[in-house]
Amino acid sequence: MRPGTENVPAIAALGTASRLAREHLGRERVRMEELRDRLHGRLAKGIPGLLLNGPPADRLPNTLNLSFPKVKGRDLLAAVPHIAASTGSACHGGNQEISSVLRAMGLDPERAWGAVRLSLGRFTTLPEVDRASNDLIAAWKRLVS
Repeated sequence: MRPGTENVPAIAALGTASRLAREHLGRERVRMEELRDRLHGRLAKGIPGLLLNGPPADRLPNTLNLSFPKVKGRDLLAAVPHIAASTGSACHGGNQEISSVLRAMGLDPERAWGAVRLSLGRFTTLPEVDRASNDLIAAWKRLVS
């Protein structure tokens, strides 16, 4: 702690954010899980051999980490530049290495190189999920053909 004037706008904003989270978090969690599961289901149906990285239950409601077979995740994402996704964790430095988390999980290199992290946001819609899944499936098919 140091002396000085408190950041009143930030304190008020934190209070508002806390109130909004309390009011909407439960309903928003359910919505996110439904969108995440729809995205996963559509991708799994369209891409043989798609693998979920992580537990099928007890996970974040808005995040999906998948390994796309026979392609590198970065090549897949380059083929769909309008989809904001990543091949690493949210805080990785943009390096072109296998994720240390996936390595620690014991994934073989081919599976780890094919990994993509897809995250849904508060304002993500069902049509956006459907478009993203269609576009990812089409891009994957182009890359493996």
